[in-house]
Amino acid sequence: MEIIENSKVKEKVYVEKVENGLTIMVIPKKNIQKKYVIFGTHFGSLDNEFVMPNNNEKIKIPDGVAHFLEHKMFEQENGTNSLDTLSSLGVDANAYTTNDHTAYLFEATDNFYEALDELMDYVQHPYFTDENVEKEKGIIAQEIRMYDDQPSWQVYMNAMQCMYNNSAIKIDIAGTVESINKINKEVLYNCYNTFYHPSNMVMVLCGDFVPEEIIKEVKNRLINKELQGEIKRIYPEEPNEIKQKEITVNMEVSNPLYVIGFKDIPKCKNIVKKHIAIKILLDIIIGESSKLFKDLYEKGDILNAPDLDYEFSDEYAHILISGQAREPKIIYNKIKEEIENIKNEGINKEDFERIKKKIYGNYITEYNSISNIARNFLADYLKGINEFDYIEEYPQVTLEYTTQILKEVFNEEKMVLSVVKGK
Repeated sequence: MEIIENSKVKEKVYVEKVENGLTIMVIPKKNIQKKYVIFGTHFGSLDNEFVMPNNNEKIKIPDGVAHFLEHKMFEQENGTNSLDTLSSLGVDANAYTTNDHTAYLFEATDNFYEALDELMDYVQHPYFTDENVEKEKGIIAQEIRMYDDQPSWQVYMNAMQCMYNNSAIKIDIAGTVESINKINKEVLYNCYNTFYHPSNMVMVLCGDFVPEEIIKEVKNRLINKELQGEIKRIYPEEPNEIKQKEITVNMEVSNPLYVIGFKDIPKCKNIVKKHIAIKILLDIIIGESSKLFKDLYEKGDILNAPDLDYEFSDEYAHILISGQAREPKIIYNKIKEEIENIKNEGINKEDFERIKKKIYGNYITEYNSISNIARNFLADYLKGINEFDYIEEYPQVTLEYTTQILKEVFNEEKMVLSVVKGK
């Protein structure tokens, strides 16, 4: 067992790789009543073409399979639904699918081991039939149509459409009504057997655990599986250039929604350091304490503090600034002007130090939440990152380095605007 300790947050993570390839991570939190478990697989909506490890057969699957598989995992052969079973135990259970992984989770105060039994049982025992797959298509089609009518989702997806030419990130995680109609039980079993192998999965547990004991409990619930080879994923080549500058659509909204995006180059050498620098820059440019935000808000041009995000994996990377505004084009132009001003005049050193401390403080406080801890460790592990790296890299993010990232990433030719306006 490997023990990784960080003295700054006084936390330890205990990591063990089981013989069948599963990685188990335990973050003990003494004297906390709640326990949180998340069981994830490195299989997301981008993984639409791959070579099966056991027979080297190249497979291309319909869009939306990872999400469809997540839905179907709860249904059991005996007619029960594991989500209902977990709820009856009094635990808060859920699942989700992202671009690069799928996860099953629960948070419990009581009946923890009964819930762990159920979680590990349904994730390791899929049950797909022609009938239950067909039934699910109708349910997911309704979900897709619901998101089609959701302005906040459409303004986000249109930003992806602007930035990306070929990447599957511009396709809804749930797929389309047409694509999910091509899914059958054989497709689901092929994907399950490939991507739900323990060697492609990780389980993170956070709570008042004795690491050696809880790891033994997890091992006792694992089914025997032989090791499999590496999954060869095939992704379309994505150019560095954006596809188009702007998309505007009309929907039922009281005030316009906007997403301003900057397309970035993925596979950065030190993505953690870059991520921190980008968070600092976003706060300097348009954060709640920035001069630009105050001016826009006082004039009534901007209606709320924008959400500021940096999303990335080995296959994509982009910055997103999103919110509501009376005229989004004004926000777009003002942000563009502010970036040029900062490039010309330099980053204010006092602002830099203040925001860097604020972001560091926000990050430290996340360790008060067992759900944040577990989810962050899982998501970052599947990206090849140790969550503690963020704490260690903060001192390395200098004003000079942040200035370099400003010049490299915040470029007008990589900048897009997605708007949803009222009809």
